[in-house]
Amino acid sequence: MTEKSLLLLESLSDGVIMLNPDGMIIYCNPSVTKICGFTLTDLFNKSFDFFYESGLDPVRAAYELKTAEKTGRFDSEGWKKKKDGKFWGCLTISAFGSGTELAGYSCILRDTTQQKNEELRLRASEERYRLMAEGVKDYSIFLLDTNGIITTWNIGAQIMTEYRKSEILGQHFSIFYPPEEITKKKPELELTVATATGRYEEEAWRVKKNGVHFWANVVVTALYNDRNQLIGFSKVTRDLSERKKNEELLRLSEERYRLLVDQVSDYGIFMMDEEGRIVSWNVGAKRIKGYNADEVIGKYFSLFYPEEEIIKAKPAMELRVARSEGKYEEEGWRLRKDGSRFWANVVITAVYNSSQNLIGFSKVTRDLTERKQNELAINETNRRLRLLTEEQKITNAELYYANQELEQFTSIVSHDLQEPVRTIKSFLQLIDMNIPETETLLKTYIGKSISATNRMRELILHLLNYSQLSKGEWVMQTVDVKELVATVQQNLITAIDSSKTKITTNLQVTQVEGDRVQLIQLIQNLMGNALKFSDEKLRKIHISSVMENGYVKFGVKDNGIGIAEGDLHKVFEIFRRLNPDNLFPGTGIGLAICKKIVDRHGGKIWPESTLGEGTTFYFTLKNKSTAALHEEV
Repeated sequence: MTEKSLLLLESLSDGVIMLNPDGMIIYCNPSVTKICGFTLTDLFNKSFDFFYESGLDPVRAAYELKTAEKTGRFDSEGWKKKKDGKFWGCLTISAFGSGTELAGYSCILRDTTQQKNEELRLRASEERYRLMAEGVKDYSIFLLDTNGIITTWNIGAQIMTEYRKSEILGQHFSIFYPPEEITKKKPELELTVATATGRYEEEAWRVKKNGVHFWANVVVTALYNDRNQLIGFSKVTRDLSERKKNEELLRLSEERYRLLVDQVSDYGIFMMDEEGRIVSWNVGAKRIKGYNADEVIGKYFSLFYPEEEIIKAKPAMELRVARSEGKYEEEGWRLRKDGSRFWANVVITAVYNSSQNLIGFSKVTRDLTERKQNELAINETNRRLRLLTEEQKITNAELYYANQELEQFTSIVSHDLQEPVRTIKSFLQLIDMNIPETETLLKTYIGKSISATNRMRELILHLLNYSQLSKGEWVMQTVDVKELVATVQQNLITAIDSSKTKITTNLQVTQVEGDRVQLIQLIQNLMGNALKFSDEKLRKIHISSVMENGYVKFGVKDNGIGIAEGDLHKVFEIFRRLNPDNLFPGTGIGLAICKKIVDRHGGKIWPESTLGEGTTFYFTLKNKSTAALHEEV
C-alpha cells in the first residue's frame, strides 16, 4: 500500500478494514477505533467475526466472506460489537485479488445506530397509531394505496359499513359510493383533488354492505414520504345520519310552519333580516297593507310608516328595543300601499339561532282601524258634550263655528275626497289595461287622467298635513342645530347624491328651542325647495345660523333661478305656483307649511332673491335664553 493510499484511507470518516484471505484483520483506519472503541492493537490479527455478537457469528462471517469472494461484494446490516456495548452497523465486504487468486478483502463499516433508533421510534409510533386507529369505534379510519385500494381497516369502519376486514382489504374504496356517483367518477375526482391540494372533504351519501345509504362526513388526506413522494391516502368517515335526519325534520317543521303562516289572512305576518329588510310576506300582510310579495321583499320595513315617524327614526328605535328586550309592541298609525292610514297593533320579536346569534325579526300586524274609529267617535262625542257644557264661556260664536267647519273640512279631505279619487284612478287603470296598444291617442288621454288623479291625491295629503299642523302634539325642547341639519341631510341623501349638490354650513348658533319634528320638517322643506331650483350645472346650498337681535336667524341659500321682486310676497300662499309644473313639479304647499311652522314657533320667515342668481330663505327662532325670557314675561 503506497503512502498516498494510506493517507487517503486514514482520512475517511467511514471505517476501513483490510482482511487477508483467511479473514484475519491486517489493517484498520482510525475511524474503526472511533466506531467500535477498540484500539488497533485490540483488533490486529483478530478474526473478522470479532465484530459479530452471537455464538453463530463465525459461521455467519464465513458465509459473508465466501459470498463476497464468489460475487465480488456482500452488503449487510446488523448489531455489531463495540468495547462498551453494541452498535448498528452497515457493512460492505469486497473481495480483491489478481485473476482467480484471492488476495484478501476490504470492508467498509458505518455506524448507523442513530438512523436505526429513529427508524425503530418511527415504527413504534406507527404501531401505536395503528393500534389507536384500529380501536376507534365512532370513526371509520383506513388507508388507501395510490390507486385507492384499501390497505387497512379499523373496528369503526366495520361497525359503520358492516364489512369485515377479510371482505374489504384489497377492494377499491368506490365500493362505498352510490352507483350514480361511480358513473360520474366521483371517487377518482376525490383522489385527484386530495393529491393536488393535500385534502378533500365533503358531506354526502355513502352505501353500507346491506345497500342502506347513510349520510357521511368524509375527509381524504394525501400521504407523502420524506422524499415528498405520494405513498397513499388516509380516509376518515363519520356517520352523520342522525344529524341529517334531525335537520330534515327541522326543515319539514319549518316548511309546515311557513305554509301555516302564509295562509293566515287576519294577521300580517312577515320576517325581516337583522337590518330590518323584509324577507317573507304572508297573505294577511298583503290583505292589510295592499302590497304583493314581489313589491316589498328586500325593502326596509319603514315603507309602512308615516313620514313624521320616519323623520323621528321610529322604525330603527323599534328594532333596537326588540333586540335589547326581545320584543317590541305598540299601537299606532301605519300606511297602506295606496297611502291611506290604518290603526295597527304591532309586535316585533327578535329571532335568534341555536348559537344565540341574532338572525332577524318577526313582525305581526293586526288592523284595528275599526276599533280606533269607534274610540275616536266616542272621544268626539265626549268632546262635543264638553263643548256644550262650556258653551256659555265662548264669547266669539263665529270663531267656534269656523273651527267646526275647519274640522269638518279636514275630515272630508282625509276620507270623503280620497275615496272617489282612488276609485277614479282604479277605473282609469282598468280602462288603460283593456284599450288596445294601437289606440295611442286614447292611451295618452288616459295616462294624463291617471297623472291628474295622482296629483289630486298628493294635493289632498299635503293639504291634510297643512291643516293638522296646528292640531298635532307640541313638544318644546332644546334642539341641537348641527344634529338637526345632519338629520335633514341624511333624509335627503338620495336627492343630494343624485343631483351632485354641494352642501356647506356656517352654524354659529348650535342650540334653539322648538318642536324637533316640526323643525326637521321646516328645514327639510326649505332644502328640498333649494335642491329643486338650484343651478343644474353646479348645485350649491349653504345653511347658516347666527344670533341677531336676540333671536337665532337661519338662512337656506341656493344658486338657482331666483324669484322676481314682485312675486316675493306670493311664495307662502297655499297652492301658489310661480313656475310651470312641467319644469318644476310640486303642490304649492311646502312653503306654506314652512310659514305655519315658523309662525307657531313665534318667529318670522321671508325670502331674499335676485332673479337668475338664487334665493335665500331666512327665518328666526328663539334660542334657549330668549325662550326663558319669553316664558318669564
